[in-house]
Amino acid sequence: MVIGNGMIAKRFSSYAQNEDILVFASGVSNSSSMEEVDYKREEALLSQCTQGHAGKTLVYFSTCSIYDPSLQQSVYVKHKLKMEQVIQGSASSYIIFRVSNPVGFTDNRHTVLNFFATHIKEQEHFTVWQYASRNLIDMEDVFKLCDYIIQNGELRNSIVNIANPVNYPVTLIIQAIENHFSVRGHYSLAEKGNSPLVDTTVIQPLFKLLHIQFNNDYLKALLQKYFPLS
Repeated sequence: MVIGNGMIAKRFSSYAQNEDILVFASGVSNSSSMEEVDYKREEALLSQCTQGHAGKTLVYFSTCSIYDPSLQQSVYVKHKLKMEQVIQGSASSYIIFRVSNPVGFTDNRHTVLNFFATHIKEQEHFTVWQYASRNLIDMEDVFKLCDYIIQNGELRNSIVNIANPVNYPVTLIIQAIENHFSVRGHYSLAEKGNSPLVDTTVIQPLFKLLHIQFNNDYLKALLQKYFPLS
């Protein structure tokens, strides 16, 4: 069973008819949102799912922003931590995936790469946290890792980080996008930002097993794959 209709939910559609697994992928789409109603909606739906599907293993997608000092006090991160606690206190079987910044085909302008790519392409001014880094990972690699862990079952009732072992400075991401589109972005630098310190020790043995290569061309390949030049 799959709850949600966004990028993650669509990629996990193969679980739609699974009677043993409930994939909850109906979170707040904009991590910058300050609207209480957005968070209350997810909280109510999650509570409904944990109560109505007690016999299923609940798969929940949290965030690696928990590990970023500059984001730890955000409404979004606090909400995600609260939802994790709700699951740990009410679900008899669960897996919580803390995912970094997935990149895929989506109309959501608030994802990291979409935000920068859209603003640069459309020549819209934006502000860059010059000391920030972001952890980008292909949605296909997210699925490979999560799917294997779900099917394997050994990490049931635990929290697992799903992330690239390498962070990319935001300034490097912007430069890569500018090179990809051959367009200079219009932005201002703010002396803010940190890097998420994500421990990928648990999943690193799976990289080779699942043929996932986080090489030097990974960022470039993401841009070529999801932002093809017209």
